[in-house]
Amino acid sequence: MSDSLVGWNRKRMSENREALLKQEERFYHDENCPGCNTNKLKESNPGLPLKHLFYVFIIVLSTALPISVLFPFLYFMIEEFQIAKREEDIGFYAGFVGSAFMFGRALTSVIWGIIADRYGRRPVMIFGTVSVAIFNTLFGFSRSFWMAVSTRFLLGSLCGILGPIRAYASEICRKEYQSMGMSIVSTSWGIGLVIGPSLGGFLAQPAEKFPTAFSKESLFGRFPYLLPCLLISILALAATVVCFWIPETLHFHSRSDEESEDSCNAPAPSTYAVDMRGSLQRYEEKGQDSQQNLLRNWPLMSSIITYCVFQLHDMAYTEIFSLWAISPRKHGGLSYSSAEVGEVLAISGFGLLVFQLLLYPLVERTFGPVIVSRIGAVLTIPLLSSYAFIAMLSGLTLALLINCASLLKNLLSVTITTGLLLLQNRAVTQEKRGAANGISMTAMSLFKAVGPAAGGSLFSWAQKRQNESFLPGDHMVFFILNVIEALGLLMTFKPFLALPDDEHSVAQL
Repeated sequence: MSDSLVGWNRKRMSENREALLKQEERFYHDENCPGCNTNKLKESNPGLPLKHLFYVFIIVLSTALPISVLFPFLYFMIEEFQIAKREEDIGFYAGFVGSAFMFGRALTSVIWGIIADRYGRRPVMIFGTVSVAIFNTLFGFSRSFWMAVSTRFLLGSLCGILGPIRAYASEICRKEYQSMGMSIVSTSWGIGLVIGPSLGGFLAQPAEKFPTAFSKESLFGRFPYLLPCLLISILALAATVVCFWIPETLHFHSRSDEESEDSCNAPAPSTYAVDMRGSLQRYEEKGQDSQQNLLRNWPLMSSIITYCVFQLHDMAYTEIFSLWAISPRKHGGLSYSSAEVGEVLAISGFGLLVFQLLLYPLVERTFGPVIVSRIGAVLTIPLLSSYAFIAMLSGLTLALLINCASLLKNLLSVTITTGLLLLQNRAVTQEKRGAANGISMTAMSLFKAVGPAAGGSLFSWAQKRQNESFLPGDHMVFFILNVIEALGLLMTFKPFLALPDDEHSVAQL
């Protein structure tokens, strides 16, 4: 009796499986659906989609550059605004300008993610790149503290690209190349955060650095911080054109009761998943409320929270490094010019590009994203502890060590970020990926909004305690950064961090 019942169940399961495969085949081959066309493109081209990943690189770069371009000249900008009463207070006000972008992005990231899931990834990218071109240029025209804060806030609010493009990068690649797709996003993002300050350092105040080419009465002489912002805006316009060339990956299927049985009335993409090798497997959902399910998805939420802690650390470090390098020797800094800071960060950006493109995919396949993130966090702590001692050096020794330290720090930061992004995108299916990345962007932006403000205040406070016996001056700054890094490291272990179940995290790509 039991054997016959088992046989009957197996037969029914086989019949259901065949019916589902036929339905999925109609869904997968809907010629009017851009997502289906992208899937067919991936099946017919099993290699790495280099052209599309190059487009992703350009779009992400145009988004990342405005975030950090201001840090090398922000010290001088605040000084010219004449809002700080003392030299030691400049870092305090600089923190608010740096935080305005992230605070604006935190308010709108989920909205942009939902829009990307409903209307597609490409419309959000186009709107975001246009916003960068407009408001980043307006920031270059800032003549007051409040104008600088407001333009940065609007720039962050209206540029919702990063979350949807993370989803896009994982959807445009077959499964075996997902790590490369996410590595491209992280690499471009990291390079933008590094090259942005180098552009700001080289090109800010051009009338003073290049008096033969720019007079003080010229446009760039009257607005000394416009030139780097304008160049980034031009790149953003180029990225807008690129957005029209990329294929949409989101599935759009019309569902109507009056459609015939032969029409494309396929199951929702949340029910079935297509793996990278063309096989199909059932994806069991526990509920229909996708937004509520995302918040209950602990592999997703634990990786987002861990990611946010590391991003808080990285954003605070990005601002503190430039402020520390520019500040006078008497306050524990390096007395670097903005151009010298730009040189250091340019070298770091080039090394970052080489590492992420050539070495990271191999490292990730060998050790996995979690182990790679842990190694990066462990190595970061002693590295940051050495910064305050590096400041005691001078000449060639100082230049050599600070370049090596900056390069290694940026490599480790992007390695951690890429590993955690892989976990996030593997924890959800395609139709939820935009919203999931929107949640990630909102949480990360809140932490990053705290980063510059807290980092600027911490830096300003530390400069006033140069003669203390316990962690004097900048020793305290780097100690607190290490505390945050250690907290993030602990969160990469169980029971906090839960890994996505590969059997239930196959996305429809």
